[in-house]
Amino acid sequence: MEFSQELIGAIMIGCMLFAIFIGFPISFTLIFLGMVFGFWGFGNIVFYLMTFQFSGVMLEQTLAAVPLFIFMGILMEKAGLMERLFTAIQMTLSRVNGALYIAVLFVSTIFAAATGIVGASVTILGIMSAKTMNRSGYNVQLAAGTITAGGTLGILIPPSIMLVVMGPILEVPVTDLFAAAIIPGMMLAFMYTAYALIRCKLDPTLGPPLPEEFRAPSMAYVWKEFALGLVPPAALVGFALGSILLGWATPTEAAGMGAFGSLLLAAAYRKLNLESFKDSLIKTLEISALILFLVAASNFFGAVFARLGTPTMLTEYMLTLDLPPMVFLFIIMALIFLLGWPLEWVPIVLIIIPILLPLVEQLGFNLTWFGILVAVNLQTAWLSPPVALSAYFLKGVVPEWDLKDIYKGMMQFMVVQLCGLILIIIFPQIVLWLPGVIYGTN
Repeated sequence: MEFSQELIGAIMIGCMLFAIFIGFPISFTLIFLGMVFGFWGFGNIVFYLMTFQFSGVMLEQTLAAVPLFIFMGILMEKAGLMERLFTAIQMTLSRVNGALYIAVLFVSTIFAAATGIVGASVTILGIMSAKTMNRSGYNVQLAAGTITAGGTLGILIPPSIMLVVMGPILEVPVTDLFAAAIIPGMMLAFMYTAYALIRCKLDPTLGPPLPEEFRAPSMAYVWKEFALGLVPPAALVGFALGSILLGWATPTEAAGMGAFGSLLLAAAYRKLNLESFKDSLIKTLEISALILFLVAASNFFGAVFARLGTPTMLTEYMLTLDLPPMVFLFIIMALIFLLGWPLEWVPIVLIIIPILLPLVEQLGFNLTWFGILVAVNLQTAWLSPPVALSAYFLKGVVPEWDLKDIYKGMMQFMVVQLCGLILIIIFPQIVLWLPGVIYGTN
């Protein structure tokens, strides 16, 4: 039986999804399938294609920012600045209903820019706030929802690692994606906070004022902790992100300066020793190797898939359905949302987005806007039971909270997040206004 190249590509995608869902390592699966199906489809050329694609990824300068931003985030965690800032906000607002919800979301917004790693953010926020929330009589569901929702902001708020990886795939400057993500990120943080405070206004028992033991000994102490916790990370992230947005430095250069700055901060706060430095380097190496090897593998897989002609065939078929562009967009968003349950952002951005990209381009959507839609959508997937990894990170550090309550809390914020996604779809200028102001793009 004779198979067309397009059909071989379709079989390859089916095998890839099957292999990932049953638990095979993604990177090696992609390389193996790319070689086998590429050889089947167009012979020995596949080996030259693999060499070309792998060397192309290794020479992509923008991706050098990935390990540097990861190292910066890990060192910022070790410096203990999140705890300081959280304590200061908690003491400042101790007489206000829902003070700890505000503290969690404020701290997570500031440190989303520093860490960019969802698992790390949720874990630290849980360790930092859950004990105080329990002793203050806070509602477990709302508490779990704020922690997990706040932790997911690291996917979106620049300098997000996901946006660094997504830029070359969409062939959109990373600087444009960074500028485009700022207002949506702030909007979602505001929506989370507003939701928590409205719930507390309607039912004050969900977040009562804090007991005396959690209040400040003096306002001078609060201001000191606030300054020490907020100013250094905000200044570091501000300089790194500002230099990128204003065109003073490339993302890689700014990441290098950010990593160096976080090293100085950790040393200044006396949290840096040989053991912690070595541990930070090893964690950076593990996460970077995972992401960058997957980038190279998926780049090769995508090149084989594109050469087989299947994306063009799928695009032409979809366009023959003659549906309105917004209907196609909602179908794409629904697909990404569903895939976000079992998969992390890395395979979705690196494998699924390149498959959908020809269709998106044919429909005429702005790729900067589309990239931010994908980022917000994947953020939503982190809050979607039953697979949502944020729940397991939080359960790991707060074992006394029932997983059912964590799920119920997450789902409330998932609805808030979906409202944010719909707002961005209806009003694209939420995304496109700032890049337009800074770079004159739209």
